[in-house]
Amino acid sequence: MSTEALLTPEERELQHEAREFAASIPRQLLLDMDAEKVAFPREYLRQAGERNLLGLRFGREWGGRGLPWTSELVALEEIGALGTALSCLYSLVSIVGEAIHTFGTDEQKEKYLKAMIRGELGVAEGLTEPRGGSDFFGATSTAQREGGTFYLTGQKRFIVGAEGADLFLIYAKVNGIEDPKKAMTAFLVERGEGVRVEHLYGLMGARGGGTGRLVFAQTPVPAENVLGGEAGIGQGTAVFNQMMIPERMTSAGGAIGMGRSALEIAARYADRRKAFGQKIRKFEGVNFKIAESLTHLDAARALNYMVGGAIGAGQPEGRIRRLVSEAKKFSTETAWEVVNHAMQIMGGIGYTNVFPIERLLRDVRLLTIWTGTNEIMSLIIQHEYYREFLSRGDGKRQVEEDAEGAFLDGEKVYE
Repeated sequence: MSTEALLTPEERELQHEAREFAASIPRQLLLDMDAEKVAFPREYLRQAGERNLLGLRFGREWGGRGLPWTSELVALEEIGALGTALSCLYSLVSIVGEAIHTFGTDEQKEKYLKAMIRGELGVAEGLTEPRGGSDFFGATSTAQREGGTFYLTGQKRFIVGAEGADLFLIYAKVNGIEDPKKAMTAFLVERGEGVRVEHLYGLMGARGGGTGRLVFAQTPVPAENVLGGEAGIGQGTAVFNQMMIPERMTSAGGAIGMGRSALEIAARYADRRKAFGQKIRKFEGVNFKIAESLTHLDAARALNYMVGGAIGAGQPEGRIRRLVSEAKKFSTETAWEVVNHAMQIMGGIGYTNVFPIERLLRDVRLLTIWTGTNEIMSLIIQHEYYREFLSRGDGKRQVEEDAEGAFLDGEKVYE
């Protein structure tokens, strides 16, 4: 990749490990998942755990490697080449793990986080509801406490791993707390009789991850499974805000892998395919698309690494929220554009299952929708920009004044 110079020697070694793992995944597994013959590839997670490739950012005491975000992004690109479903299942250890690592008790980390990182415990996350997607606080799932037990009632949908996961991170409002933001609480819910998978979705792409709807009907959850224990009651909003970082950054990282794969397939095809007596890569209509795809992928990858560094450097919360949103939006839109370019370069054959471009197109389309639509990302980006921009005095030159008529009376009218 063209941004190789940005990597440390350790990250190059991790890149090799992740690339080797991705290359080891049987072709037939991808085909069977896309054909919906496989609902949840548990062995895939076990193998990733055996290679110590899960939960890379978490402490060594819990089985991770204690690596920075930039390193995880390197691994995510390689895993992204496997498509959305396997990339998502890989990322869920980072996503749910973030919640447990940051907010969980030592007992919760010992019981759940270690097993997740070893690939022995499949995890999923329940955010979206039938009446609420981007409107997180519009959630209607509730939790009623009776002694040392909470009873959950409600539904969560579009849950990757609904079929197959062993542990669910579920957000619900605790009854008796009026402010919805203070009532929101995160629960660690183990699969059991009280957790019902009511429906598995037929998806356009990203198949084979067991995506479905979960129903909770007075599902008992012990109080010690509140994320953070007793101190975690009402802390769901803080958990949600923190988890949006790995939610969106894993999407950004995986998207680069899918876009890169499509570009490489199309570039190789363009170097082999001939028309009018020459390779089609000689035609500007083709090679300009290659150039544009490569440039945008390099820009998106570099943006991701910059944002990963900013997260590690502890930048202000609002700025991180903006940068993470930029990374998710730009990377996923870049991937969508690149896969479309690849299909256009390949023409009719790209629209068939002779090449995996059509599967990548179906897979990558989801990335601009989930973990917050890209329209929501735009709202966050401009909001956080204005909030920081209008409040700072950074000593920059006032370029607005560098105009002949800058101080003419009555010209600068704003109301």
